Amino acid sequence: MDFGNKTALITGGAKGIGRAAALKMASLGARVAVTDIDEKALREVESELGEGHLTLRCDVADEASVRYTVKRVEEAFGCIDILVNNAGIFKEGIAPFVEQTPEIWKRKIDINIWGVLYMTSAVLPGMYSRGYGKIVNVGSVAATYGIINMVDYSMTKGAVVSFTAGLAREAIQHGVYVNCVSPGNIASTDVNNQPALAYIGRSGSPEECANVILFLASDDASYVSGVNYIVDGCRKKI
Repeated sequence: MDFGNKTALITGGAKGIGRAAALKMASLGARVAVTDIDEKALREVESELGEGHLTLRCDVADEASVRYTVKRVEEAFGCIDILVNNAGIFKEGIAPFVEQTPEIWKRKIDINIWGVLYMTSAVLPGMYSRGYGKIVNVGSVAATYGIINMVDYSMTKGAVVSFTAGLAREAIQHGVYVNCVSPGNIASTDVNNQPALAYIGRSGSPEECANVILFLASDDASYVSGVNYIVDGCRKKI
């Protein structure tokens, strides 16, 4: 895969899957803009990326923050060819549904759903005007299987998967491809690192998930749009 002369914006890119995708994409020639709310992690990934890239603090749940971030990236690099909507939360408020609070629901909806909507709506017009773009949304197997004590999270990721399918059919008419990657148990991100959940017998690595993101963001995926790729090591449906 070659990302030379491509600009990629990766949200939640300072840690885990996002970081792995950013570093790999940069190593393959992309100009990478990484956003996150964790400023310490941003400084660390900035050092790893080296010169020619950009790191920005951005709260994807805040439309003004998103619009400002996209403007900064476009001013720095001219355009955005690739968007990876990776930012999301799931660890807060893990509990049976009847014990969860509206405040927790709202926070997950704001970040996991509104964050994707805000960022995509800010980037898409530029992609349409150029007749080219790759959008990769990060979902979750929770959208497909459902996870107890994380019903609210499962719902938000189900929305991301559905959004991907619908937008793909609109955007392809403008040369923009939209796909989704749904990770299972990934070692660096899951609150419970449970290798037994996968028939493969281990948790996945951020790099293994990032490899799929990179494929979908590349021109190698020239006949793929509207797809939800599950990356879960053949997860057991329990």
